[in-house]
Amino acid sequence: MRRILVAFLCGICLLACRQEEILDSQWLEENYSKSEVVIPMRDGVGLYTAVYEPMFREDPPVLLVRTPYSCAPYGQGWKDDLTSYMQEFIRNGYVIVFQDVRGRYMSEGEFVNVRPYIPEKTGNQVDEASDTYDTIEWIINNISTNGAVGVTGMSYPGFYATMAALSGHPALKAVSPQAPILDWFKGDDIHHNGAFMLMDLYSFAPYMFKEHNNPVEEDHGLDSPIGENAYDWFLSKKTVSALTEALPATLPFWNEVLEHPDYDEYWRERSLEQYLKDIKPAILVVGGAYDTDDCYGALNTYKLIRENSPATDLHFVYGPWSHGGWHEKDYVGLGQIDSWGGLSSYFMKNIEFPFFSYYLEGKGKRPEPVYAYSSGSDAWQTMDVWPQSEPVPYYLNAEKKISTDIPQVESSSSTYTSDPDSPVPFMADASRRNNTYMVADQSFALTRSDVLTFVGEPLQEVMKLEGPVGVDLYVSATTDDADVIVKLIDVHPDGYHMLVRGEVFPLRYAESFSEPKPVVPGEIVHLEFNMNDVAHWILPGHKLMVQIQSSWFPLVNINPQKYLQNIYEAQREDYRKADITIYHQKEQPSAIYLPLK
Repeated sequence: MRRILVAFLCGICLLACRQEEILDSQWLEENYSKSEVVIPMRDGVGLYTAVYEPMFREDPPVLLVRTPYSCAPYGQGWKDDLTSYMQEFIRNGYVIVFQDVRGRYMSEGEFVNVRPYIPEKTGNQVDEASDTYDTIEWIINNISTNGAVGVTGMSYPGFYATMAALSGHPALKAVSPQAPILDWFKGDDIHHNGAFMLMDLYSFAPYMFKEHNNPVEEDHGLDSPIGENAYDWFLSKKTVSALTEALPATLPFWNEVLEHPDYDEYWRERSLEQYLKDIKPAILVVGGAYDTDDCYGALNTYKLIRENSPATDLHFVYGPWSHGGWHEKDYVGLGQIDSWGGLSSYFMKNIEFPFFSYYLEGKGKRPEPVYAYSSGSDAWQTMDVWPQSEPVPYYLNAEKKISTDIPQVESSSSTYTSDPDSPVPFMADASRRNNTYMVADQSFALTRSDVLTFVGEPLQEVMKLEGPVGVDLYVSATTDDADVIVKLIDVHPDGYHMLVRGEVFPLRYAESFSEPKPVVPGEIVHLEFNMNDVAHWILPGHKLMVQIQSSWFPLVNINPQKYLQNIYEAQREDYRKADITIYHQKEQPSAIYLPLK
């Protein structure tokens, strides 16, 4: 008994010492082993897999990451992730497994972007869920573990994590989709409400959509053709066809996107929205309120599982991060904001690792259902469900004000002219794209005649905004199509006009993403949609502002303001000016619904 106690205490001391040690390649060399295997899938295709096993722990749990971005380094060397955001897992002796997904880098097979899920497979049919199942099966049968596997992934790997949750493997106990792709038409990466997120996809395409003959250790992406000043360069090309010609190579997936301008079967089968039900493993969804890429995916993955899979052990984390910022130890903020230091470290140590430890090892206590950090609050909140707010309408009026008073005038409206030859930039300096645009100063737009501005009175008390922002506009145009961009802004006393949320919606989709139709020039269209959830407190002395415009360039492709069956086929002669009218009158009271807590 005494020997057992001594050994136990020595183990505790050893673990405590490890907590203080700096994790680097030398430490990994002394404490971990690396092996590389090709795991056969049910159809015979082999997937390259790197396995990192602790030498100081018996029967550990497993954490699996499946990625299209390479498991490098191949052969000797250690993956940087191990000593960055995975430090807690490494210190505690987890088996870490990285895998190149089918058709990428060192894995065999054909790569398919957001490969459609097949709920009822026959024969040797495969999808990312079956590849995950077969991988876990190999792990359980070939590696010494405690029999519990977790899967995590951020961004594109977040999609693979969600797919893992659909695999049905009994050893899979916990999954964390972080900023996962959910629907590439409605809100993630490529489109927002069907509007083409031009700058992002065009920048990403030469790297991600270049075809390669795998297996291959290196797949150098093609150079981006975008000139030094992105705004001027994109405007000089103007049409999507001219931009396609400027690409450094033929990119099949880029062309596929252009062939499917509306929400047809191509996009529906790539969406996971319809499948998020009866989820067996525990789920930790992670999202950033200032995520430029997949804020929609995180929010709606959480909401759909909550609604359609009530028996799932579901957890959600929502903080003021940019894309993947929760894994950046030194993350302090964006743009002019530098008050969020320590949030990422707290998440990794006190939320992420404890989640996996609880469900894979039975250690600690059950995590809270929701962790949220609203910018302006300076404190983490825990709650049972996100959000806990009520939508309150704030109406636009003829005085260019915002208030809770419903307009009583019979006729009132505001009009601006949208010119495709002079689109509104997405930020003051639109020469390049970076994550700061999510909080960028919008005061530059006050000088533009093609931007409507409505502003409230200085707040007397804090306004807590936590949840989706509803847009309820009555709009007409002098053309048969146009985009409407709505921006919610926090006006600071020092003059900083902080973008809190902005979103685009094409008028052609006012009734349906699947069946677009031209609007009747001059006829009022009732436009209703939700922006992604905000987590932001507007402080006393600040003002609430709403801006409305019809271009957001080159972040969003220019709408020619002429209805075309395929908007990507627009030619230079198709582009035209449009007068856009927003109504704020008794029968058509345009409003923004704020999620007030």
